[in-house]
Parts: sequence; structure tokens; C-alpha cells
Amino acid sequence: MNKKCLIIISLLLLILAGGIYKFILQGSTVQHADQRITILLSEDERALVLTEMRAFLQSVQQISQGIAEDNLELVATSARKSGKAAQDEVPGTLVGKLPLQFKKWGRDTHMKFDQLALDAEDLEDGSYALEQLSTLMQNCVTCHATYRIDI
Repeated sequence: MNKKCLIIISLLLLILAGGIYKFILQGSTVQHADQRITILLSEDERALVLTEMRAFLQSVQQISQGIAEDNLELVATSARKSGKAAQDEVPGTLVGKLPLQFKKWGRDTHMKFDQLALDAEDLEDGSYALEQLSTLMQNCVTCHATYRIDI
């Protein structure tokens, strides 16, 4: 009886480990011919992710404008729009399809936007805001070089 329980527990742990790998680490992905990893999403999920990326780009443009005009209030307001609060709108079903590294870069990018907003308000230093924006953009460049999203 004890051996039977051990076998059942072992099988359940293997199934659990496979589920963790698939839904937390790997997500719904395949390798693409251009050497990037393709994340496979439904049409609505893809639209949501691309909408968020366009919001990032809009924030980056407004932050750049704020720095150029020495308007740190515009920098802070624009950065905050893409901060952690924007991440709360992503449904759990979509999160399970995203690979772990994609989620890490996304979370880090939201946090960097929030930090940029805080520092723009507190330090009022356009040069420092530009440094932070450059660092933040490295996440975008690396992610786009690594992943693509298809239906």
C-alpha cells in the first residue's frame, strides 16, 4: 500500500511539474524561422498585448517631449500611465500563455516607468530621466528581438 501511494504521489508531482513548466516558464510558444520565439495568443489577447505596447510607445514619446521641454511634470505623468497600475488589467488566462522571461521584462518595464515618474517628481533632473528612459528602453529592444506574437 505504501509503495502504491508513493507511485501516485510521484505521478502527481510529475504532472504538477509539467504544468508549472508549461504555464509558468514556457507559456504558449513555438520557435519561429526568424530565430525569435513566437508567443501564440488568441486574437483578443494579441490585441491587448499590442495595445499595451503602443501605450508604452506613447509614454516614451511624451517622456522624451517632457525631457526636451524641461517639463518634468509631463515626464512623471506620462511615465505613470505605463507603470505597474497598467499591468493590473491583464487577465490571468493571458498571463499563463506568456513565457516567464516575457513576464519578467514586462513587470520590470512597468516598475521602471513608476520609478521614472517618482524620480522626475522628486529629483526634477531631465538628464537623469533620460538615463532612466534609456535603461527602460533596453527592455523593449531586448524583448522585441526575442519574441513575436502571433494568433
